[in-house]
Amino acid sequence: MTKRVVVWGTGVVGTMVIAEIMKSPAFELVGVGVSNPAKVGKDAGEIARIDPTGVIATDDVDALIALKPDALVHYGPTAQYADENIRVMSSFLRAGIDVCSTAMTPWVWPTMKQNPPNWIDPITEACEAGNASCFTTGIDPGFANDLFPLTLMGLCGEVESVRASELLDYTDYEGDYEDEMGIGRPPEYTPLLEIPDLLIMAWGATVPMIAHAAGIELDDITTTWEKWVTPTDRKTAKGVIEAGNVAAIRFTINGVYQGREVISLEHVNRIGLDAAPEWPAGSADDVYRVDIIGSPSISQETAFRFTDGSGRAPAVAGCLATGLRALNAVPAVNDLPAGWVTALDLPLIPGVGTIR
Repeated sequence: MTKRVVVWGTGVVGTMVIAEIMKSPAFELVGVGVSNPAKVGKDAGEIARIDPTGVIATDDVDALIALKPDALVHYGPTAQYADENIRVMSSFLRAGIDVCSTAMTPWVWPTMKQNPPNWIDPITEACEAGNASCFTTGIDPGFANDLFPLTLMGLCGEVESVRASELLDYTDYEGDYEDEMGIGRPPEYTPLLEIPDLLIMAWGATVPMIAHAAGIELDDITTTWEKWVTPTDRKTAKGVIEAGNVAAIRFTINGVYQGREVISLEHVNRIGLDAAPEWPAGSADDVYRVDIIGSPSISQETAFRFTDGSGRAPAVAGCLATGLRALNAVPAVNDLPAGWVTALDLPLIPGVGTIR
């Protein structure tokens, strides 16, 4: 059955997903929500740079709810704008409409202790009031940090440690990284994610999720952060990073159990493949990697690419995959009981309608 969906958020991810929905037999785009007043009244096709869709963008939440979609697919901003995300999503949930989202990465594992109650309680109450479900896949992309390692751990008899790594060149990436990661800033600048509590809350939810799935309770979650300063100017899609500024960062979020790091998330984000040459890199450029030491030990690399001649960066391809994970989860989320949904609650999502 074709699922009728409303898309909220028309940034990089939302616009790419809209284009995919218009080609899919499994989904019908019935509404588009925007927060930018300049986009209100525009055809979704104009916003997504595709042919006209007949769907006109609006910032009227009640009007979108009145369309009675099967789900809201939410590509709103990060948890930095939590109040707005909660306002929009809870309105749909209270109306009995399931939500699948990428916006609030801490919701990947809602019971993570770093989640403040005022971020959790309104969604819990809205799900109960509307008998609806809320699923967040995250923007890391989430599945690379939970679905992939969890699946591979199911092939092991014993796991001494598991590490999920993002190894990306950001030269052609146009997303935000200056204030968040400090890329392009002087080395003495402290980016938001260098603050341990913020880093764990923003991107670390999959660490306690994996621990829970493995049947253990972590003793602690720790972080590390490193910076690499470029000796020469480096051109990017966003301008020039001048010599003496940060052009690569490496951080980890580590789950500690019985005195050892057993679960780690690692990000290495570079401007140029020659940046920080001593840091980890994949066997191919721009990959997500899982390394398990155990019985057996397993290594897996996943690369996202556009092969349509558009020249779009691999990091953007990863963003599209993240968005489509949320979209393709809609039928399964519709079938689940009301409440919070995590990756551990979902069945296999095979991508209905993708082969056509």
